[in-house]
Amino acid sequence: MAESSRRAVGRRLQLPLLCLLFQGATAILFAIFVRYNHETDATLWHSGNHSNADNEFYFRYPSFQDVHTMVFVGFGFLMVFLQRYGFSSVGFTFLLAAFALQWSTLVQGFLHSFHSGHIYVGIESMVNADFCGAAVLISLGAVLGKTGPAQLLLMALLEVVLFGINEFVLLSLLGVRDAGGSMTIHTFGAYFGLVLSRVLYRHQLEKSKHRQSSVYHSDLFAMVGTIFLWIFWPSFNSALTSLGDTQHRTALNTYYSLAASTLSTFALSAIVSGDGRLNMVHIQNAALAGGVVVGTSGEMILTPFGALAAGFLAGIVSTLGYKFFTPILESRFRVQDTCGVHNLHGMPGVLGALLGVLLAALTTHEAYGDGLDNVFPLIAEGQRSATSQAVHQVFGLCVTLMFAIVGGSLGGLLLRLPFLDSPPDSQCYEDEIYWEVPGEHEDEAQGPLSVEEPDTQA
Repeated sequence: MAESSRRAVGRRLQLPLLCLLFQGATAILFAIFVRYNHETDATLWHSGNHSNADNEFYFRYPSFQDVHTMVFVGFGFLMVFLQRYGFSSVGFTFLLAAFALQWSTLVQGFLHSFHSGHIYVGIESMVNADFCGAAVLISLGAVLGKTGPAQLLLMALLEVVLFGINEFVLLSLLGVRDAGGSMTIHTFGAYFGLVLSRVLYRHQLEKSKHRQSSVYHSDLFAMVGTIFLWIFWPSFNSALTSLGDTQHRTALNTYYSLAASTLSTFALSAIVSGDGRLNMVHIQNAALAGGVVVGTSGEMILTPFGALAAGFLAGIVSTLGYKFFTPILESRFRVQDTCGVHNLHGMPGVLGALLGVLLAALTTHEAYGDGLDNVFPLIAEGQRSATSQAVHQVFGLCVTLMFAIVGGSLGGLLLRLPFLDSPPDSQCYEDEIYWEVPGEHEDEAQGPLSVEEPDTQA
């Protein structure tokens, strides 16, 4: 009884205190450091000889809208497949993304756009912040249902910092090309979350196994998230590429890759099921692997055929991962991957990074012409050979995995602090712990939540 009372007090105080603390600290830092950039500030913009139509807002905002929708709608609804965790899936996605976009504006600003004592923000800052939020939500998918909201906020606090540092090292110091984030977003987010889940391993999670499955309507809502992500993924990969042919090519490559991964997913799902029926988990997730796999290479001369081939392979790998590798991760490696982020983001992210290595090594001035400067500026300027760029791409993947593994380990140790509230093993994947659920007092079929059994500490 005393343990139950302690948990109730923790739930009542920890989340509001952290929200108020983080928002207050962020607001103070914004007041001190953050300023409009030259395309947002009224005085600076009108002091130049510009047409309003030249403002970057009009070129980037449509892509930002699509990315924003993916982060807040697509990722949130993709995770509602858990039958008793829909409120938490959508709600905690909303919470983490709202915090991450503010915190990442500061972290990325200090690293990329800090001049004369200030951080200057504009439409690109908004897109970059959403990219960071996407990485945090990918990690959330690995620990969904097994962590409390206070723990998740602390996870985001740490992950945003490491994401920003990793991105700075890859893009600014190593000169790695990764416009759609196969490495910086998908690989980093997936393996950060997987290592975090390993450190938070629950020995008695079987007590909540009956809630880990889906029901008809929860899978239907999750499919809505899939469709949103599928439709807008070309904008995600092309949002920050160079305007003109590069952005056009990136969207086109992503478009074809997603289409191919969808067909390979349907084919493999029917093949591996045993009775020829489709598995909705495969369709919801593996069909999106085509977007992940061309994140690095989308802006390169992949060719439409190459985009189809990459997407087809990614769909196969992802589907096989859900069928065979996820059970092995849990049984042999003690990684409890709730949403299967290893199959959707981890393996396709690594494949996408390796595809980028191959295309970098094959780069020639003849293939790109004057457009080489937009994709591989260091090769165009003669500072690197194609082989050297490929080596740097490989090194970038290794650096990303290092940051993810070390960061996930540190995050797991942080989230294991005993005073942090987490659901007991018998109440994982259950909304009623953190939300007022309509009809909760009438639904006797779910059983009482007042009795808490001994559990492992997450």
